Amino acid sequence: MLAVNPLPWARSQMAFTLAFHIVLVPLGVAWAAMALIANYKAVKHDDPDALLLAQRWSKYMAVTFAVGAVTGTVLSFEFGLLWPRFMGKFGAPFGIPFALEGLFFFTEAIFVAIYIYGWRRLKPWPHFWTGVPIVVAGIGGSVSVVAANAWMNEPSGFTLNSAGKVVKVDPIGVIFNKAMPLQAAHMVVAAYLVGGFLVASVYAFGMLRGRRDRYHRLGFIIPFTVAAIVTPIQMGVGDALAGWVYRNEPQKFAAIELVPKTGDDIPETLFGHLDSNNQVVGGIKIPGLASILSDPADGTSTVVQGRNAFPADDQPTRSEANVVHLAWDVMVGLASLLFLLSVWYGLSWLFRRDYPRTKWFLRIASISGILAVVTMEAGWVVTEVGRQPWVVRNYMRVGDATTGNTGVWITFLLVLALYTGLGVTTILVLRGMSRRYREAGGEADDIDVPYGPNDGAGPAGPASEPAGVGAR
Repeated sequence: MLAVNPLPWARSQMAFTLAFHIVLVPLGVAWAAMALIANYKAVKHDDPDALLLAQRWSKYMAVTFAVGAVTGTVLSFEFGLLWPRFMGKFGAPFGIPFALEGLFFFTEAIFVAIYIYGWRRLKPWPHFWTGVPIVVAGIGGSVSVVAANAWMNEPSGFTLNSAGKVVKVDPIGVIFNKAMPLQAAHMVVAAYLVGGFLVASVYAFGMLRGRRDRYHRLGFIIPFTVAAIVTPIQMGVGDALAGWVYRNEPQKFAAIELVPKTGDDIPETLFGHLDSNNQVVGGIKIPGLASILSDPADGTSTVVQGRNAFPADDQPTRSEANVVHLAWDVMVGLASLLFLLSVWYGLSWLFRRDYPRTKWFLRIASISGILAVVTMEAGWVVTEVGRQPWVVRNYMRVGDATTGNTGVWITFLLVLALYTGLGVTTILVLRGMSRRYREAGGEADDIDVPYGPNDGAGPAGPASEPAGVGAR
C-alpha cells in the first residue's frame, strides 16, 4: 500500500467534509423558522399559499436534515480516526459541547418527525407549536458545535497535571470560553442569512422565468425578508468579532490584515499578498483604515502587531496568511454586496410596500444564495486557517494531533466518493419532489413522509413549484 505523509491528507479530508456539511447547517437552523412564519400566516389569515409553502418547506427541510445527520456522523468519526492524539489528550473537555449538541440533535429530530406527521393529525395551532422546538434545538445545536470550535481558539475549563494530562474539567468553563459568545452569535446569524438567501434565490430564479403568482412571491418574500433583516445585524456582530480577534488573537489578526511589521497607521489592504521577502505586494491600500477599524477610539494611532512580533512557528505560514487574507477579503466583499442588496430591498418596502420589480434585482437575488454560501465558507477559512499551526491554541499543534496512519489517503478517497454520491442523490431527490409537486398541481399535501405529494384533496393553490428547485 502506498505510504504518504498523513498530515496533509487528514487536513484535506477534514476541510472537505466540513465545507460540505456547513452548507447544510443554515438550512437545518433557519428553514424551520421560515416554515413556521409561513405556517403562522396560513393559520392566522387562512392563507392557502402560505399553507402550501409551509408544508413543502417542511418536507424539503426534512431531506436536508437527514443528509446533514449523515455528514455530521462522518465528521464525528473523523475526529477519532484522523486526530487520535488530539482526542486522546483533550477529548474530555472537547467532547462536552458535542454531548450537548447530541441532545439538541435528537430533540430536533423528534420534533421534525412530529411536525411533518402532524400536518393532518393535529389541530392547526397545536401543530404550529410542535415546530417551535425545532427552531430552538437548531439554534442550540449550532451554538454547541461553535462552542467546541471556539474552545479550540480559546481553550479553558480544564486542568493539566505535571505529565500534561487533563485531570479536571469544568463543563461551564469549556462551553462558555472567551471566544464562544461572539463566535456563536456570528454563526447563528449567518445561518439565518445564508438560509434566507438560499431559499429566496430559488424563488427569484423561478420569478425570472415568469412565475410571478402569489405563491412564488410569498416564497421569495418570506426568506429574503429574514435574510435582509439579519444581514446588517451580521455586519455589526462581525465587526465586534474582528475587534475581539485584534485584542485576543493578534497572530490571526496580523494574517487577516496582512501586517508584516508592528506599527501604527496601518493601511487596509484589499487583496494583495505577502511575497517571499514577507512584504505586501499588489492590492489596493487604504491608508490608516486597518488601525482605525481595530480601535476607532485611537484612530490611526492604533498599534497593530505585525507578523514580526511572533515566532514563525507560532503563527500561520506565509502561504497560510495569504489564504486567510484572501478569504477575509472575499467574506467582507460579498457580505457588503449582500448588505447593499438588502438595503435595496428594504428601501423598496419602505417607500413602495413591495419588493423591487426590476430584472436586475431578481438576477442578483437569484445568485444571492450562492454568494452567501461562499461568504460563509470564506469565514470558516479565516477561522480555521488563521488558527494555524494550533489545533488547540497554545497547547497542541496540528502536526502533534494527527494520525500516524500512512494509508489515510484511502479514507479521503472513500469519503470523497461517499459525499459525491450523497450530494448527487440529494439533488435528485429534491428535483424529484419538485417535479411531483408540479405534476400534482396546487393541492395541499396529505402525506407523512418527505417524498412528494399524493392525490389527497386539499385547499386549492398555485399549480407550480419554483422552477429553480427543479432546474438546479
